[in-house]
Amino acid sequence: MSGFLKRSIRVRLTVWYALVLAAGMCVFGGLSWAGLRYKLLADIEREQQGWSERFEKYFLAQSEELSGRHLRGELEEFSQALPPGEYIRLRGEHFSFQYPADSASNRHYQVVRRQFDADGQRFDLEVGAPIREVENTLRLLGILLLVLMPVVIGAACVGGAWISGRALKPVEDATAAALMISIENLGGRLPVPPTEDEVARLTQVLNLMLERLESAVRTLSQFAADASHELRTPLAVIRATAEAAARRERPAEEYRAALSAIAGDAERMTSLIEDLLTLARSETSTVEMPLEALDLREVVGKACDEMRSLGEARQVRIQAALGAEPLWISGNGMALHRLFLVLLDNAVKYSNAGSAVRVTAEAAGAKVIATVEDSGVGISAADLPHIFERFYRAELVQSGEGHGLGLTLAESIARAHDASIEAQSQERVGSVFRVCFPARDSMPQSRLPIVKTEVRALAK
Repeated sequence: MSGFLKRSIRVRLTVWYALVLAAGMCVFGGLSWAGLRYKLLADIEREQQGWSERFEKYFLAQSEELSGRHLRGELEEFSQALPPGEYIRLRGEHFSFQYPADSASNRHYQVVRRQFDADGQRFDLEVGAPIREVENTLRLLGILLLVLMPVVIGAACVGGAWISGRALKPVEDATAAALMISIENLGGRLPVPPTEDEVARLTQVLNLMLERLESAVRTLSQFAADASHELRTPLAVIRATAEAAARRERPAEEYRAALSAIAGDAERMTSLIEDLLTLARSETSTVEMPLEALDLREVVGKACDEMRSLGEARQVRIQAALGAEPLWISGNGMALHRLFLVLLDNAVKYSNAGSAVRVTAEAAGAKVIATVEDSGVGISAADLPHIFERFYRAELVQSGEGHGLGLTLAESIARAHDASIEAQSQERVGSVFRVCFPARDSMPQSRLPIVKTEVRALAK
């Protein structure tokens, strides 16, 4: 049995189909043969019963008036109406009769017997009918069944094998296509059969999985390449600074300047690595981040207060209009604080001196919307669709600060809160970033945290 289970699906389907069909045909053939035999013999027996009843009535009627040779003559005249091959035999204590006179029962006859009393005698009546034709008919049917059943089963097996082969052809094609797909060739796809059956749905699902795998591998490859590129520059600067300082004796001030430059590059590398780790953890979604009822005005207000010193250093004002009514959302305070720090930091860094960054928060139906608007260099239409990608930096800010990870982190935090973040911008005019949160109806009486499976590292 274990060897049979190792056979191909096509072979197993064909064998099981053949076995079930053979069993079904055997049962059908046996029942057909037995049913036909019963029907034919029952018809003959019913006819014999009718003849025996009529003969008995006729005998009783004639025996009251006739006897001996005259009675036997009347019975012979009555019996002449019997079907060919049948006979009647009557036996009593003082009288007997048989028609035809030379008839004799054998195994090819079906006999019906009955007893009755007449003139104080017990008579035994026997009516026999030949069943050779019935036997011949049944024998012919048996031969036909024995001959046709193997032919029908064989034809059905061939047809079943062909049909199962056709049904499994898409699976074989998908298998062959899957063997051609590798980590170097994730662009290949499985052929989808032009049907709407289970195989078609399976190949569609597998193709969707391959698309996700291809996208993930492409993202990881690009992520690794961009990370190595971003880390190569500060490492090269640190090495060059250290080698230059060690090449000859220098005054203490130059050593301090070199060490300060190395420390600055090391700090930027540390920030870059922390951002990379945060993004890597954010994609796993395996760490719990507690959510609680928050007033978005408080979160945005604290971020604005923290960024005002940087704005004053760059001669950029931060103007916040947060309204008077609480704006309740479900969120993680530390993570949202970091989100708005990213948006405000970008707005301040890329705004012109003497301009203002406007921050608003308001309710809009079932949503709560926070907006950060600046009057800076803006983002071109070509760059705008890519600003949330890792390490992407718009053409107008290529020489600025940062690593191109801030907006990626902001989008990850927004996504963890079931929120959306969108940007609108015009070159040399400024940019507007809107974060849209699902609103809570009101502050719950108990502000116990809601545990959501997400990335706690986003809040660091």
